[in-house]
Amino acid sequence: MNKGMQALAAAFQFLSRFPVKAELDYTPELFRKSTRYYPLVGAAIGAVVWCGAAAATYLLPPLPAAVLILALWAALTGGLHLDGWMDTADGLLSYRPREQMLEIMKDSRVGAMGVLACVLLLLLKATLIYSLLTGGWPPLMLLLPPIWSRWFMVHAMASWPMARGKEGLAGKNFNGMEKRDSLVAVPGAVILTAVAAILLPLLGKGDFTWAQATLSWILLPLAAWAAGSWSARRMTSKLGGLTGDTYGALNEGIETVLLLVLVIIQYRL
Repeated sequence: MNKGMQALAAAFQFLSRFPVKAELDYTPELFRKSTRYYPLVGAAIGAVVWCGAAAATYLLPPLPAAVLILALWAALTGGLHLDGWMDTADGLLSYRPREQMLEIMKDSRVGAMGVLACVLLLLLKATLIYSLLTGGWPPLMLLLPPIWSRWFMVHAMASWPMARGKEGLAGKNFNGMEKRDSLVAVPGAVILTAVAAILLPLLGKGDFTWAQATLSWILLPLAAWAAGSWSARRMTSKLGGLTGDTYGALNEGIETVLLLVLVIIQYRL
């Protein structure tokens, strides 16, 4: 297996529960190279969720369909990013000094703030998916939030310092990434978004107008960058940098923001 295929396999093994069977030597170099394929992993997750959404909406009313779609979405990642969301909430919402926040985030146990943050996040995601389903929104648009949320994870790794330096999983494997590493992931995210745009008229755009669809393709990347940058700066100001947990939290938060943007476009624009 050449280096490119190893990096692709590493991205899928690390970020998802897709059955990618490959024996890999997980070096820091391989981890860093794998980040260019993160948007592709997001597209694969989005594609499965899209197919699940099409089946669920055909068989079930919108509310149980939305819950099952969300369950499938979380299962495809093995709860990896949700775990980061909860650990980050436990740390940041403890309002302790920086070192104590980082220690709390290392604890494998989930605290009250983490549970509360997870419940609220899942409720919001489920209601946003429900709103999109009941508004005649095309399930194909589910491809976009996972693509751009995972692109921003790469951007965050390259743009903000590691809170623990070279310690921890993120510090050992992603430390030293540069802006060019995040730029390498941009073409893939753009191409995958373009593919979704091409497929939309072929598969049916529901009640979306072309103006709404075009706004979605433009605003979602901008919203991912804006919401992610604001959140990453806030986390860095409190923690002195980012950690593996905060990357997962950023992914979950951005996916939710992008679903919210889609709902706003659908109902207000």
